Amino acid sequence: MYTVRPVTAEELLGAAERLGGLLADTVDGGASVGFLAPLDPGAAADWWRALAPEVGAGRLLLWVAYPETGADPGTDAGTDAGTDAGAGAGRRIAGTVQLRPASTANGRHRAEVAKLMVHRADRGHGLAGRLLAALEAAAVGRGIRTLVLDTETDSPAERLYAAAGWTRVGTVPDFATDPAGVPHATTVYYKALPAAADSPGR
Repeated sequence: MYTVRPVTAEELLGAAERLGGLLADTVDGGASVGFLAPLDPGAAADWWRALAPEVGAGRLLLWVAYPETGADPGTDAGTDAGTDAGAGAGRRIAGTVQLRPASTANGRHRAEVAKLMVHRADRGHGLAGRLLAALEAAAVGRGIRTLVLDTETDSPAERLYAAAGWTRVGTVPDFATDPAGVPHATTVYYKALPAAADSPGR
């Protein structure tokens, strides 16, 4: 079982090394998330730390998932602890996802989904779907009605988005390279969300 929760800028700084490990594992596994392999975990952690001002300003929303059973064997429970106690201090981070609300005056009803990642050791348990559901629920609560994202064409992520009710718009050839530097097409998706008053539980 896993806990999925949003993180603050302070919690992000405390979890940067563990998030860097997750990012490095994702890249090493061949996922196209903006980086080339091999990705140094220290550089990956620095990339996460650089996002803290955006999280603090509300320009970026971030969720993490971690095992409910506590720190994994071999994990130093004191590592990065103290600044992310609310985000499972010391626990291995199994997954993450980001939401970037549009900043333009005529686009405040939409947002972009980015960097949905699940550690290879935690796949097959529906965690990606849970992260996506948490993000969508929060988006509805913020009055966001349209979500967009892109993902590598023919990647396993396409099955996830199709199952979650996302609509395929089309593909762009050679949009980005995989971690090995090989160009691949990307597929663009969108999802129309219900108004907050129409969402379940309201």
